[in-house]
Amino acid sequence: MKNIAIFGSTGSIGENTLNVVRENRNLFKVITLVAGKNIEKLIDQIEEFHPKNVYITKKENADKLRKLYNDINIYYGEGGMEEISQLVDFDISVSALVGIAGLKPTYNMIKNGKTVALANKEVLVAGGEIIMKTAKENGAKLLTVDSEHSAIMQCLNGEESNEIDKILLTASGGPFFDKEITDNITVEEALNHPTWNMGKKVTIDSSTMMNKGFEVIEAKWLFCVNPNQIEVVVHRKSLVHSMVQFKDGTIMANIGPKSMQIPIAYALNYPDRLSNNIEKLDLFEVSDLKFEKPNLNKFKCLELAYKAIEKGHCYQVILNAANEVLVDSFLNKKIKYTDIPKGIEKIMNLYEKRKLETIDEILEFDEEIKKKTIEMINLNQIF
Repeated sequence: MKNIAIFGSTGSIGENTLNVVRENRNLFKVITLVAGKNIEKLIDQIEEFHPKNVYITKKENADKLRKLYNDINIYYGEGGMEEISQLVDFDISVSALVGIAGLKPTYNMIKNGKTVALANKEVLVAGGEIIMKTAKENGAKLLTVDSEHSAIMQCLNGEESNEIDKILLTASGGPFFDKEITDNITVEEALNHPTWNMGKKVTIDSSTMMNKGFEVIEAKWLFCVNPNQIEVVVHRKSLVHSMVQFKDGTIMANIGPKSMQIPIAYALNYPDRLSNNIEKLDLFEVSDLKFEKPNLNKFKCLELAYKAIEKGHCYQVILNAANEVLVDSFLNKKIKYTDIPKGIEKIMNLYEKRKLETIDEILEFDEEIKKKTIEMINLNQIF
């Protein structure tokens, strides 16, 4: 039986992970639950899964949990996150904390040689070089539960990395692939994703295709390929989750139902697959598997991701930090939808290249970029 730690247990990835555990209680035991502010949902999870360790952000919520559960180790705040991410009493961790908050905990787990199933894009976008180097040095295994990267991982199982010609990273295209992008796009329209049910921030990133830009950066680190070997392919039906083209011309594709439980289960039980109750795909009902090229002039965020790779590591940190602030500002209706890529490009152009050698330096630079972006928004200088 594997002991599992879930960092981000009350989010969509965390809940899907718990669904996999629920269906395979003979294989997995939840040892650690890490949540943010949603104490009600966390309590429900504690009641069902009886973890040994629990984290919640605020002290007052931690105090409430201590009164309810005197047999559980309760952690809170920045210090508590540092402590709980240094524990080694699990076999595999699912890293699904939102944003840059997932970087240091993931680094701590990898430094301790643990297996991490990564669902947080920002970890590799902001810290890819350090994370991959640390994993190699400490014998840690880095898996992925992102549907596209899991698909690539499955296509490469048993293959040599030097046989890769091209990674074909599929994208749904979001709600605006066939529509004009204007200043008048509303938050509600941008959140209306045609395929996936995700958190608000990720859904906005999908609509701008920044999400896919982040995945390009992730793929570069996970699979040791050059950015020119990663091609984004829009596949509106989201049935082909990604593909790998090999040097002999063969293309291997991962095709399956639209369910995050499949890549999560594959990572948890890697390299073996698990049975599930998800309705299987009937290829006779699939009329076509159409693939299209994204328009980089229209989806500027995707182009900016490739530029960030070309310009160097610090620009990937800028890309991520500025995007996080701008997306939040759009969700709070402080800026227009089209201001997101404009703002990112402006911030990227403000900074000279700098070397970031530690996780703390990355986090400090991330904070600097966020403060600068907020300042420019407040002064109407971002556009």
